[in-house]
Amino acid sequence: MRVVWANIEDVWREAAARWTLITYFILSTIFIVIFASAVNLDIVDGALAGARLFGKDVEMRGGGIGIEQLVMYSELVFSIIIYGFSVLLAVFATAHLVPRMQEKGTVDLYLSRPVSRPALLLSRYVAGLLLAASNVVYLTGAIWFIVAWKTHIFNPRFLLSGVIMMFVIAALLAFAFLVGTITSSTAVSIMSSYALCLMSIFLSIVHGRIDAVFSHDWLAAVVDGLYWIVPKAWELGGSVAAYVTGPISHMKIPAPGLSAFVSTGMFGITCLVLAVWRFQKKEF
Repeated sequence: MRVVWANIEDVWREAAARWTLITYFILSTIFIVIFASAVNLDIVDGALAGARLFGKDVEMRGGGIGIEQLVMYSELVFSIIIYGFSVLLAVFATAHLVPRMQEKGTVDLYLSRPVSRPALLLSRYVAGLLLAASNVVYLTGAIWFIVAWKTHIFNPRFLLSGVIMMFVIAALLAFAFLVGTITSSTAVSIMSSYALCLMSIFLSIVHGRIDAVFSHDWLAAVVDGLYWIVPKAWELGGSVAAYVTGPISHMKIPAPGLSAFVSTGMFGITCLVLAVWRFQKKEF
């Protein structure tokens, strides 16, 4: 266990030494600062009497807007933005973990340690998840604090939405690890993960209208099969939005069913198992 923890520490030291960790949080901080400086609110008697967004006055019609409604819409929008931003950064910051470990000389050093290959790979996977989770917590926590500070409305659902974001990141990271064990290329791992996200979005959009989009039955069957295999990045993004707003009567955002979580989880587990198997059988 001590050796496994040492491998996790190595990932964090490596991320700090190569400026990955610093760049990771600099980009997130820029995003937070832009948000904090772009939103200026004038609250009178519990209602929004005036607002400036990105330096422009927002026209208020029909009197002030309730703070609860303001918080709901604001956190809805920023939860979706944070979801996409955190997934983008997580893949970019962690896709190198396997290819860099498999470099000649480096892999010999790791394999000389008294730890099995599956434990070695899984420890780097956990380290990558912790690295991504730290950024998700930083982003959601900072935005939540700014909104609460400006409005005095505290919505814990916004903070907990980070769990759904990490669920998607975990599946994509497992796929990046599988590609990394096969190709030993950071660039291929990043491009494959982004391509998987785009394909997932495309499949989610056309899934409900397959018969109208595709004229051949066999092609429609292939697309439908792929839809149930790949992670549901689009649907789970909607789940983030639905969870943040909660059971609000005037804003019903449809949440995906349990199947979206199950298929995404199965995809991630399958990729991780295959990555461990490939790494264990690979000759260096």
